[in-house]
Amino acid sequence: MYDYIDGRLTFKCPAYIVVEAGGIGYHINISLNTYSSLGDAERCKIYVWLHVKEDAHTLYGFMDEGERRLFLHLISVSGIGPNTGRMMLSSITPAEIQTAIVNADLPLIQRIKGIGVKSAQRLVLELQDKLKKEGTGGSLIAAPLNHTVREEALSALTMLGFAKVPAEKAIDNAIKNGGQDLTVEQMIKIALKNL
Repeated sequence: MYDYIDGRLTFKCPAYIVVEAGGIGYHINISLNTYSSLGDAERCKIYVWLHVKEDAHTLYGFMDEGERRLFLHLISVSGIGPNTGRMMLSSITPAEIQTAIVNADLPLIQRIKGIGVKSAQRLVLELQDKLKKEGTGGSLIAAPLNHTVREEALSALTMLGFAKVPAEKAIDNAIKNGGQDLTVEQMIKIALKNL
């Protein structure tokens, strides 16, 4: 429902922040990673995820898109709820979590409060391949800045669920057939016909 909230930071503590935007103060739960990234900023842009339960609507906030993507991967695993996901992001850095899952570093994952042997194994089993596909070395965490039309088209296709290698081939074919002056939309349309 919400993608991000941009506004004045009116309150900050390690567990949550209050961001005022459009005359409304949003109570947003954050990780320690986001807390330390905020520094002394008076304004902030926080990427959010809304958790809807029968008795509560809770906002979780992240300093960047990559941390939110990792959080959503974590909570997709059975037995890992939003509070456990936030605890994981507060215990070790998002890059360390990603590397630990990709490398199946169970002892590191188990050091996080609330994560036992079975949860650690489930995290590795369910997320290892997904995180490998998105790339290691923090590429999931550092959301890519797309500088070229080709990179933007590739990013769009991977977000639509296509694997990176076939998407790259389809885009290269689109460039070969349509030339270098294609817009992002044209490139994606041509590539989709080849996928």
